[in-house]
Amino acid sequence: MVTPIGYFMALSAILFGIGVAGMLIRRNVIVMFMSIELMLNAVNLAFVSLGSRMGTMDGQVIVFFVMTVAAAEAAVGLAIIISIFRNRETVNADDLTLLKW
Repeated sequence: MVTPIGYFMALSAILFGIGVAGMLIRRNVIVMFMSIELMLNAVNLAFVSLGSRMGTMDGQVIVFFVMTVAAAEAAVGLAIIISIFRNRETVNADDLTLLKW
């Protein structure tokens, strides 16, 4: 029994929507960072499901590159968040006005 692709696309859309809601609603930088990762994984799910439906490896190749970029983004992003927390002692996005004079 093959699972219909619509289920995977619906799950991907729901996960992406949760990620967007997390970015817009929450003001904690770490939660916003996790929301970005959730959106990336939702897109990865869509790529893999569409690639398997078409019978090609293109979706998995794209996911490999997206995961590589996400790993680099996670390392750099967490380093920036830790650096900001050490200087400002907060991770609230409203309190972080580093680029303002």
